[in-house]
Amino acid sequence: MADYPVSRTALFIDGLNLHATSRALGFDVDHKRFLRQFASQGSRLRAFYYTRTIEDQEVSSVRPLIDWLDYNGVTVVTKPTKEFVDAKGRRKVKYSMAIDIAVDAMELTDQVDQIVLVSGDGNFRALVEAVQRRGVRVTVISTLATQPAMVADELRRQADVFIDLVDLRQKIGRIVLAPRVRPSARDPVANERTDNCTKSSTATG
Repeated sequence: MADYPVSRTALFIDGLNLHATSRALGFDVDHKRFLRQFASQGSRLRAFYYTRTIEDQEVSSVRPLIDWLDYNGVTVVTKPTKEFVDAKGRRKVKYSMAIDIAVDAMELTDQVDQIVLVSGDGNFRALVEAVQRRGVRVTVISTLATQPAMVADELRRQADVFIDLVDLRQKIGRIVLAPRVRPSARDPVANERTDNCTKSSTATG
């Protein structure tokens, strides 16, 4: 991973952004292997996973993953969202965990040496800069391998280290035999169907 020694790492995973990015690359993330990848670096790891739940949905397809992550020591932050259809008949979902991630990251800056942000959202550039001013290194994980890229250029350039998810595919992925159409790089959540939520099979290995 990074070339500098790290003793304490906080991992912040924007769940739906990670899901959209991995699907764009043609694989599903095996979350067990993903967490193991960072734990194997010899650092003390704290991991946070952010995702949505759908209101009025009796059994959420993401629930098995949430339960698995929670059982394995990952702090899971969820936010209920409501689906709606706009004037043109398009299905939309309002969803953003940016503030939640930013607040949690800033609160941990005096307890960690490195923050790993799994997201390509350019809105996080200011957060990365603020964290760096406090002496914490930042690694961003997303991809440049899609067209257009799933990571905002300003976020990638601000990071101390950028890791392309495609380079981790063999270590943390499960190949999708029939990849779905990649959602918009600018808004990967708005176009995502609820059945695209990561299922429990991605959490086992």
